[in-house]
Amino acid sequence: MCAQLGDMVTCSSGDMVTCSSGDMAEMCPNKRKREEVTPRDTQDDGVCTSAGSGIKKAKYLRHRKQSLEMKSCDSGVSDLYETPSPSPVTRRPAPSDLCPKITDRLGLQNFRDYGEECYIFKKGLEKKYLATHCMDNQPQLRPESRCKLISWLIPVHRHFSLGFESLCLTVSILDRFLSCTPVAIDCFQLVGVTSLLIACKQVERRPPRVKQLLALCCNNFSREQLCNLECIILLKLHFQLSAPTINYFLQHFSLLQLTDGEPSELDLCQASKSLALAKGIAELSLADYAFNAYPPSLMAACCLALAQRMLCREDSSKLQDSGYSDGELQDCLTKIDLLVSLNKDSLLRLLPGDMPDMAMDVDN
Repeated sequence: MCAQLGDMVTCSSGDMVTCSSGDMAEMCPNKRKREEVTPRDTQDDGVCTSAGSGIKKAKYLRHRKQSLEMKSCDSGVSDLYETPSPSPVTRRPAPSDLCPKITDRLGLQNFRDYGEECYIFKKGLEKKYLATHCMDNQPQLRPESRCKLISWLIPVHRHFSLGFESLCLTVSILDRFLSCTPVAIDCFQLVGVTSLLIACKQVERRPPRVKQLLALCCNNFSREQLCNLECIILLKLHFQLSAPTINYFLQHFSLLQLTDGEPSELDLCQASKSLALAKGIAELSLADYAFNAYPPSLMAACCLALAQRMLCREDSSKLQDSGYSDGELQDCLTKIDLLVSLNKDSLLRLLPGDMPDMAMDVDN
């Protein structure tokens, strides 16, 4: 089961081994495998990636795995954006916020009426939920471990057609848990998928099934382990899960630029494109530990400003309403600009299908 030994969360059950050397421990050695089975494929830092179109019944229990190439950019962001499913899964229709469209004029009117009050409330919660330097108290984990895990969670959340809010909340829950609880390397991936499950229960109408999440971990963990770890995370976070995310502030700043007068269809179209590109940039920054110290509202303002510049739109006057000085905005914006320049191909993969064909100055 998933247990706390002292102050460290470890995964130990029967013959399962807890690894402390930095690599993934051999899991479930008591299971017999057929001779033709290829060796298990696990990435460093305890992240298992799997592939296959189905599970072939065999006389003995076994795991089917194939290698997945991992490419790392200079910024440390891992390219794991093509992780397939280990078993046939009925895909759901893509949520609307994967390719956001600002066309709801009734929602725009509601934003004019209540948007400022909601923003003040969310902005006041930022410091409470901000987990800066969350890796400082992790003896077995490194910032690269977090980068690889989140880079793996990105294609997982896209495979299940989950919204960007779910991914942002997953990273928030993960960082907050890491900031208060040391985690053993052999169950770090389980912490990631459990954080994703908790976030989806908060946001999604149809969260992924536990069985599907465990299959993506090569079935290295049991349902009991995941459920026990879910309870541990909820207790450590005191069931406080409504953290303000980059996704919320991106939507707020995008709508804020449309409040002057009655926007035309062209204005709505341009705002939608800027929001889609800003979400891609923000998604790219989630895995980079260098941005862990920045508040979500600051990240959202800078991602939207950079998106508008890449789309050759310089109308960023409303971003001054974010409450940050020009120096703070410029410092964060410079780092995001560097991240994008080092990960151009990864950014294009994160954008909706019609975005890469648009006139876009990636080199700024």
